[in-house]
Order: sequence, then C-alpha cells, then structure tokens
Amino acid sequence: MTHPLSLKIGITGVRGIAGQSLTPQLVTSFAAAFGTYCGSGPVIIGTDTRPSREMVTHAAIAGLLSVGCTPVSLGIVPLPVLQHHVRRTAAVGGICITASHNPLEWNALKFVGPDGMALRPNQFAELTDLYHQGVYPRVTAQRITNCQTDDSAIAAHRETVLTAVNEVAIRSRHFKAALDCCNGAASAAAPEFLRALGCEVVPIHTEPEKGFPRDPEPIAENIDELRRLVKEAGAEVGFALDADGDRLALVNERGEALGEDCTIALVADHALGRRGGPVVVSMSTSRLVEDAAARHNSVVYRTKVGEVHVLERMYALGSRVGGEGNGGVILPAINPCRDSFVGMAFVLEALAENRAKLSELRNRLPAYSMIKQKLGCRSRDVLPFLRLVRHLFRDEEMDLTDGVRVLWPDRWIHVRGSNTESVIRIIAEAPTEADARQLVQRVMEYLRPPEV
Repeated sequence: MTHPLSLKIGITGVRGIAGQSLTPQLVTSFAAAFGTYCGSGPVIIGTDTRPSREMVTHAAIAGLLSVGCTPVSLGIVPLPVLQHHVRRTAAVGGICITASHNPLEWNALKFVGPDGMALRPNQFAELTDLYHQGVYPRVTAQRITNCQTDDSAIAAHRETVLTAVNEVAIRSRHFKAALDCCNGAASAAAPEFLRALGCEVVPIHTEPEKGFPRDPEPIAENIDELRRLVKEAGAEVGFALDADGDRLALVNERGEALGEDCTIALVADHALGRRGGPVVVSMSTSRLVEDAAARHNSVVYRTKVGEVHVLERMYALGSRVGGEGNGGVILPAINPCRDSFVGMAFVLEALAENRAKLSELRNRLPAYSMIKQKLGCRSRDVLPFLRLVRHLFRDEEMDLTDGVRVLWPDRWIHVRGSNTESVIRIIAEAPTEADARQLVQRVMEYLRPPEV
C-alpha cells in the first residue's frame, strides 16, 4: 500500500495527497520556484477535474504572481491541449494541475517548458534546486500582475490535429464511437473533437463535477462499462481516456478491450505506412511495436519510461512516431507530447483508409499476454530491490537502462521504481498469460518486500 502521506518529486512533477503531503504552502513555493526558473511572463495553467483543483490552482497562482509572472488560466483542459497552447503562444511555461492516473485524493503539478514539452531531467533538477534553496525574487506590490483567462486552447488544439489527418475520409465513414472520459479533463473536448470528425458519439462519464466513476487508469479491467456500451450501441470503436486526457485505450467493435499497449502499436503501424523511419518507445512497452515496425522495415529504439525520455530520443533520431505502452501516442510534428486526441484521429483514419474493422487491424499483429503488478516500496528500498532482481536473473540477458529489463527470445520482464507512486512496478510479457504471470510471481516471491 502507498503511504497516505507520500510525496513524489520527479520528472513527472510534484504529486501527493491534496491537503496532506501536497499542501498549499508547498504548491505556492514550487510555483514561485517555477516562475523564477522561467522568468517573468505569461504562465499557462490548466487543471483536470479533481475536487482539490481550486485549492491547488489558487496556491499556484499566488506563487507565480509573487515572482512577477502572469498566470493565464485555461480552466479544465486536457494536458495535451495545455502543452499545445504553451507552444503556440508567447508563454514562458505552463503548469498542469493533475495527478493523471492516481486516485481522486491525489493531485500534482506538472511543469511544461516554453517548447510545450515536460521539463527534461536536468531542467527539473534545476527547478528543484531553486525550490530547496527557498529564495525567490519576490516583486513589489506595484509589479504584481493580474491573472488572465483564455478559452481558445481547446479549439486551437482541435484544429491542429484535424489538419494532420485525412478528415474527409474519416467524415465519410460516419463512425459511431463510444467514449469514456472518466469525468476527467477531456469530458468537454473529446466529444466535440469526435463530432468534428463526423462521428456519432455515444458518451459516458463526461460530467466533470461528478468525480471519477472508475479508477482513472484506462486499463482493461477498469473499462467494463465502455465495453458493454460498445456492444449495446453497435459502435465501431470505443475510446477510453484517463483523467488528464493524454492516454488512450481502445475497445473493438465486439466490445473487447485491446489493452492500452495496443494503442501505440496500431498508431505506429498506420503512421509507418505513410512514411517509415525509426520508432521510439519506453522500456515497458509491448513488443507489438517491434512487430508493427517490422511490417514497414523500421527499427524500434527503447528509452527510460517517461514522456520526456521518449521525446528526447525521438528528436535525436528524427523519429516521427513513438510513445509508451500506457496508451501514450506521440507524433512530435503534431504535438510533442502524449496526446489521446492524436491517437483517436489516427485510429479513425486507419479504419477509414483501410475500410477495415478495428478487430481486423488488431489481427494484423501477433497476440501476447502482459501482466502488470506493483509492490509498495519506500524510495530508499528501490535500489536494493533492483540489485536482488539482477541477482535473480544474473545468467540472463539484461538491459539496465531503466531498472532491470530481462530479455528472452519470446518474452521479457521489466522491474523498476515508479515515477509516480511509492511502488516498484513489475511488468512481464510472454506468449501466454500463464507464462507472463509466472515471471511476475517469480520476482514477487524473491523480493519479499518489508512492510511500508
């Protein structure tokens, strides 16, 4: 179990239990440090739908104002919309107030640089140094600006994505799409987006004031209601989003959840059909991506888990498509971040241009089974646990880029400390569920973690 007062500070931002580990004082100080780091100028702020958003937003605004920045509030917006808006305006940075897939009581500050990307590790290290020093150049009362608002971000982002796909082909199909937004940040933007593509939308959980009706992580076991809706409504596709709208999971026309790892594989398969090139994904992403890339004679490169790590490698290699196995699709030419709207658009375009069903597109790639597990773990215990894993698999091929990834010809297991929770994540993929589960169980039994 995660300790109730956990505070996670890392490349994904600063997250904790709102009002406990994530206090107004901490938020104000981190926002002041970020404003100091960025320099005076407009800073874009957006939130997801968590009930703590007002407290956290006001605390962040206070910190930014105190160091001479001008907060520009977008209100409730998906994270990729905020990142797009930072890049298209003269903003010096952005803060998204969201804890993504964490439970409702959590919240977080996600920091975005002026290029619309999450802060790189060295940039985040500089920000945390400023925070720990605690000395910020506060401005005088005469230089404190006013908070502004901007309601153009969703429409601008929508237009950018629509111009990147074959809108005519998609609209001609008049798709019926079921949609589950988990009452999160995309509750207004996602239905509007799909209707702009000519879809008949059958939505559930698009009421942001009602709280999360399910675990916000869009994994297969959390989206049973969407699966039933697809079958009952006769929809051709089901889309499930997480709380901040950057991750996408798919349900086919039979009501079968494809697993969030399928999203990047299917998008990569379609994008590479347009134009080949290298693909970049994180260490925990399914080998389905290798299979998709092989269909187009493309090579797959793997990085540490985390959007910024994937993006940095993509830019270095000139990669046009990449992402993560959590449903995060990245096409930098459209939006340099994980973007569920880009994912939805490319899936619909693939269906339209191939005149195919989603199950048919999925069947072009092999079937694997993936098991994901996590163990409660204090930060100080992560490295000792990883040493144990290295010892356990000492005779096997390993990749130590991020934690320990053990490789065999037809299976793999990845063990690493989480960036977002006080846990160790254990992910295995193999030809059968029994094979994958056996690998995970072997690690769990060997670690025997202490009480946290």
